Amino acid sequence: MFEGLTGRLGDIFDRLTRRGALSEEDVGAALREVRIALLEADVALPVVKQFIAGVKEKAVGQEVLRSITPGQMVVKIVHDHLVEMLGSASEGINLEAAAPVPILMVGLQGSGKTTSTAKIALRLKTRERKKILMASLDTRRPAAQEQLKILGEQVQVATLPIIPGQQPVEIAKRAMQMGRQEGFDVVMLDTAGRLAIDDELMAEVAAVRDATKPVETLLVVDAMTGQDAVTVATNFQDRVGITGIVMTRIDGDARGGAALSMRQITGKPIKLLGVGEKVDALEAFHPDRIAGRILGMGDVVSLVEKAAENIDKAEAEKLAKKMEKGTFDLDDMANQLKQIRKMGGMGGMLGMLPGIGKIKNQLKDANIDEGILKKQEAIISSMTKAERRNPDIIKASRKRRIALGSGVQVQDVNRLLKQFQDMQTMMKKVKKMGQKGFMRQGLAGLLPKGKGFP
Repeated sequence: MFEGLTGRLGDIFDRLTRRGALSEEDVGAALREVRIALLEADVALPVVKQFIAGVKEKAVGQEVLRSITPGQMVVKIVHDHLVEMLGSASEGINLEAAAPVPILMVGLQGSGKTTSTAKIALRLKTRERKKILMASLDTRRPAAQEQLKILGEQVQVATLPIIPGQQPVEIAKRAMQMGRQEGFDVVMLDTAGRLAIDDELMAEVAAVRDATKPVETLLVVDAMTGQDAVTVATNFQDRVGITGIVMTRIDGDARGGAALSMRQITGKPIKLLGVGEKVDALEAFHPDRIAGRILGMGDVVSLVEKAAENIDKAEAEKLAKKMEKGTFDLDDMANQLKQIRKMGGMGGMLGMLPGIGKIKNQLKDANIDEGILKKQEAIISSMTKAERRNPDIIKASRKRRIALGSGVQVQDVNRLLKQFQDMQTMMKKVKKMGQKGFMRQGLAGLLPKGKGFP
């Protein structure tokens, strides 16, 4: 989401940090560029003014201009102010109340509210070990209640039985009653949305709020709508009252300004981020990590957490032993491709690595295409067990059969086999160098030359 802003800020700070000393004019010129970059990223003007004023006050101080690394000091000040702008600390969903805890989901139609309800329910069920009941109060949109029921079946979370003709407040009361009677920990109430804010929508949401006394009222906003999302949040805060924000579609081509403006303008924290269409594509919002991503510092902590969630420890140990012994085969390669896709693909992983913005042009040249992962999985799936264990037997006729079975060209099969051979060569190098040699030489000694690699 912040790719454009990250690139602009990266260029500005690269020029700044290359200078041995900074004058007040240098800092002022850099901050003027930062101001333009933030405005182009759709950050609200009052937020930009406050941000630049706060950074400038500290950045032109004598302790910065006379420090050994003034450029790095300015970057640190910008980072700290970004964290402050985004909310300083991560805030999770509040469940500190007597069960069943009511959570009210509000927002405009099309913002991803119903899907987010199911995502949050799955998160609370798996991470917090809570028993969740979901209820759709949307009696206007065709099949809205059925949509939540289907999502409930997907995530294996109970949904309130549908009674045609009931109104939102009646449904909410029935959900709370069922929650108490059947021992649910949390009741999630998915309210109706509208294409735009109107008095009828606000009156309906307020009536449900008054009837259920929710512990959390979470506003779901689409990051793709930019400053419109901030306007929606302000209206809901003023007229209904919200406790937190869930931003969806942050994996899309959004400029990121809404996320940077939201906390400052509404005073309410962004709690969760929808990072994809899958039901588990939901992340906690960590201001310090997001600030790191914006400034190209990466987000290694989130990457490690994602790996811990998606990678089976026993399988990883088994694979490590096979790599050490040199018995790594195409089945193992297929498993690795699946793990990479689970972690958000190469783009998702690379975006969390420090300094990646500085080599993104090289990565484009290397033609990193997420579709290739699926294509390679299909190719391996079209092979026999014998072929996956011993790729050397795959000659011309077998390659044609595999290509036909996976819907690709023979050249694609050849490319996969060459990649597998390169991996085997790399593993032999690691084994030959030993752990100390590997640590001393690093990955640079293992990467193939050319093809986008330095």
